[in-house]
Amino acid sequence: MANQFEVVVIGSGPAGYVAAIKAAQLGKKTAIIEKWVKKDGETTWGGTCLNVGCIPSKALLQSSEMYAEANHGLDVHGIDVKSVKMDVAKMLERKDGIVNQLTTGIAGLLKGNGVTTIEGKGELKANKVVEVNKKDGSVESIEAENVILAMGSVPVDIPPTPLDGATIVDSTGALEFPEVPKRLGVIGAGVIGLELGSVWSRLGSEVVVLEAMDTFLATADRAIAKDALKTFVKQGLDIRLGARVTGSKKKGKKVEVTFQDSEGEKTETFDKLVVAVGRRPYTEGCLSTDCGVKLDERGFIFVDDQCRTTVPGVYAIGDVVRGPMLAHKGSEEGIMVAEIIAGHNAQMNYDAIPSVIYTHPEIAWVGKTEDELKAEGVDYKAGAFPFAAIGRAQAANATEGQVKILADAKTDRVLGMHIFGLNASEMVAQGVIALEFASSAEDLQLTCFAHPTLSEAVHEAALAVDNMAIHKVNRKKRK
Repeated sequence: MANQFEVVVIGSGPAGYVAAIKAAQLGKKTAIIEKWVKKDGETTWGGTCLNVGCIPSKALLQSSEMYAEANHGLDVHGIDVKSVKMDVAKMLERKDGIVNQLTTGIAGLLKGNGVTTIEGKGELKANKVVEVNKKDGSVESIEAENVILAMGSVPVDIPPTPLDGATIVDSTGALEFPEVPKRLGVIGAGVIGLELGSVWSRLGSEVVVLEAMDTFLATADRAIAKDALKTFVKQGLDIRLGARVTGSKKKGKKVEVTFQDSEGEKTETFDKLVVAVGRRPYTEGCLSTDCGVKLDERGFIFVDDQCRTTVPGVYAIGDVVRGPMLAHKGSEEGIMVAEIIAGHNAQMNYDAIPSVIYTHPEIAWVGKTEDELKAEGVDYKAGAFPFAAIGRAQAANATEGQVKILADAKTDRVLGMHIFGLNASEMVAQGVIALEFASSAEDLQLTCFAHPTLSEAVHEAALAVDNMAIHKVNRKKRK
């Protein structure tokens, strides 16, 4: 007889493990299945984010930022540092240590909340039976009242640049370079490409980013994207827009990349090439043909607003469903689904999900952009304030960027907040809260912000929405 659970979760990334913990906290007999195996053969928890995504990349970003600061940013403070060197092996060792600590922590959380952990690859069969193919070759069948699909995503590869795991790599490989490449090519100027390109650029690589689109960061606010592009180019990133990669050729330990731009066909030779053109949902071998779960035209699992699939009692969350592939989005979906299974009427506000790019400075936003509001025909007003006029930013030698706030022209309700600047990833939470509570620009205007802080730029941007900024000259009102 198959093992029986009230909730079975397939995948232990930020969506899956959060769903499992919440379901267990709500009194459900819960199991979670994970197939990820480390180099030592042991199962690891936490999915892409903790193992080869969010966490290790941020560890490298932090190390590279400190190296760049020591090399180029301390003299302005009167600190004279000579012969700064980077020990890449030690940097990678630190990164791996952080990953190990956090994945071990997830295992402890699952155990501490009474979640049964099952190692192997889970496949949903008909009638909500989950079959687990284990490492030792055995197969276990599990009967579930409810199944939560949280298998995550994998990097997209493209035919012109087949991965070889050494010279041509995906985002995972770019976290493992044993030494700083002299010349690094990055295909894709999205979140992953910019973050990983920034890491190795700061450590000394000559980095060329090839982006097929003509627009830089098309999903971000145009003013913010323009500021960011200018800053990144100044930092040394060679960003080529409208550059469509058409082929590659290995030449010894190097790779020659062919691409098309407005001037015709061109080639560049790199020591390493990172393919960072996005991610796709991972469903291979996880859904049997008779399980009843439907996919949409892009390969995502089809779900409604509360993450129900086409099969009653089967839910899907995180990167395998529509919406941005963000860890925090998946986690919130996991909580929502667990609460629904427990009989609660849970909802999720998809209009208040923040996006962050962990470059230096950071880019973060929540809500609508001006382009989106224009396309929707919404009458809006905008206010912006530069960090250059913020005392704390000057003291931190971090005056690049701005905060921009968009509000409804009639109701004054905050519709979006966009930030390019130091600690933007932390400050954007103020915009998330404003959207979540349907705040007006006036609510932010009447809020007392501490001085001196970077967040004062949020206050001033809100004031600027109505031409009332204190620490800059406001634009003249139209008569």
